[in-house]
Amino acid sequence: MKIKVNDNVLVIAGEDKGKTGKVLKTLKSQNKVVVEGINISKRHTKPRTTNDKGGIFDIEMPINVSNVKLVDKKEKAPKKETKTKEVKNEKVVKEAKEVKEVKAKKTTSKKASK
Repeated sequence: MKIKVNDNVLVIAGEDKGKTGKVLKTLKSQNKVVVEGINISKRHTKPRTTNDKGGIFDIEMPINVSNVKLVDKKEKAPKKETKTKEVKNEKVVKEAKEVKEVKAKKTTSKKASK
């Protein structure tokens, strides 16, 4: 999994499509991530002790890592792919390829003329 904690991601599928957020937790065994403010669920809790308060709380639920895309910090735009690269055997740098926009092709039906 190439997405780490504190990375900014863009949700590309699901109910929260188009929203961005910071990764709070990664669940590598389940191939999921928890993103701040994404996939909110209501949790009903009872007070366990006398000082505890019960109620309805909003919590972030995990989302599949295939439904998020890494966002570049400098340009604040989604990137297609990341790869690691060694520079003089001292540092490991993340590089990201740019995303190319895909334009929809218009389909025209041509009738055979006689």
